[in-house]
Amino acid sequence: MASITIRNLDDSIKERLRLRAAANGRSMEEEVRIILADLGASSLPVAPASSIRQHSGSLSGRRILLIIGGGIAAYKCLDLIRRLRERGAQVRPVLTGAAEEFVTPLAVGALAADKVFTELFSREDEQDVGHIRLSREADLIVVAPATADLMAKMATGLANDLASAVLLATDKPVLVAPAMNPRMWDHPATKRNRATLEKDGVRFVGPNRGEMAESGESGSGRMAEPLEIAAAIEKLLDRSAKPLQGKTIVMTSGPTHEAIDPVRYIANRSSGKQGHAIAAALARFGATVRLVSGPVTIPDPEGVGVIHVESAREMRDAVEQLLPADAAIMVAAVADWRMAEEAGEKIKKKAGEKAPRLQMVENPDILAGVGHSKLRPHLVIGFAAETQDVLANAQRKLDKKGADWIIANDVSHATGVMGGDRNSVRIVTRSGVEEWPDMSKEEVAERLAAKIAAALESVEV
Repeated sequence: MASITIRNLDDSIKERLRLRAAANGRSMEEEVRIILADLGASSLPVAPASSIRQHSGSLSGRRILLIIGGGIAAYKCLDLIRRLRERGAQVRPVLTGAAEEFVTPLAVGALAADKVFTELFSREDEQDVGHIRLSREADLIVVAPATADLMAKMATGLANDLASAVLLATDKPVLVAPAMNPRMWDHPATKRNRATLEKDGVRFVGPNRGEMAESGESGSGRMAEPLEIAAAIEKLLDRSAKPLQGKTIVMTSGPTHEAIDPVRYIANRSSGKQGHAIAAALARFGATVRLVSGPVTIPDPEGVGVIHVESAREMRDAVEQLLPADAAIMVAAVADWRMAEEAGEKIKKKAGEKAPRLQMVENPDILAGVGHSKLRPHLVIGFAAETQDVLANAQRKLDKKGADWIIANDVSHATGVMGGDRNSVRIVTRSGVEEWPDMSKEEVAERLAAKIAAALESVEV
């Protein structure tokens, strides 16, 4: 239904919808569904210019040769092609013989809007040594899924089909997204091949952990998701200015979990989306980002060193180990309290007895610890997630914590900020309050990274 509606829209509206969808990393159909669900109206907001710069057009004019290997994950490449074209890339596909068992040249070609190459000894394409031309005309070669077989061919220099011949003949950077059974990924031969490829300069994205196509199989071997691969491609081909090059930034993100007993814990609704988005934006700006993440269900941000912790005390200890730094950004929603003593066994409910009393103590204040530290960074930023008196609480926090900025937001249930994809923030400093409009968390991250870069540029070292 959404596809029919989009086809019938005016061209100017379709273009605005395309830009909005690309800015949010979604398909046009997905964007329509979200607009209808969230707005319930006919208005169509246009994505902010900086968000469009980050996504739509971020690969404008870039030529990507996509080699699709023969694995069940090949179906993800159909979405990957769409994501890359949304960002302005030209995608030229190469299918291995095995890949044609999973996806058809017709489907791949329709999405890529280009010819699909499959044969090494094609009469038409090899009249001018086509495999050499393919290997040199691209800005980047992406292998996804990179099967164990393809990785072995690459590592040993075999060239007995079009894909392997192109990879051996290229002088361009190569990015591979492995996908295979966990035992294949962990096999000593695959480990040797990966080490060889990394030594040769081949870049990797993934694999991720999770359930496999085979029933009952799980572990490392799932191909990275299309958006993860697109982000890795953007990073590899990014030639933009890096205003935070040479700067080190320590961050926290996500919730903390404070154990009650071996089964239960105290937590909050933080998803880590905002903190992870800020970390990724700072990395794109060239910073060395060291992120301490509480337990989240989202992937680690691309290009960021991540330490995973559970509790507030573990987070504090990790942050202290990472100082000194040029800036510290404490985004994590740290639990204010923890159990005075964690129960060694599961607390059992007993008939006729009242609920147990939970004796709690205050957790360490990580932001205040950094703000008043002897190793205090030049710029200290904290977040204030409030449900009432947002500005007043943020201003009190600014003075108490020793921070330079407090990013205040209303996380009342009605706002949908906690766990959602959008945010509306106010930057509270000693010189005043800067209010930003509602925008995606990625857009908040991009604008905040630019503001941090400007602030650190003025710092005398």
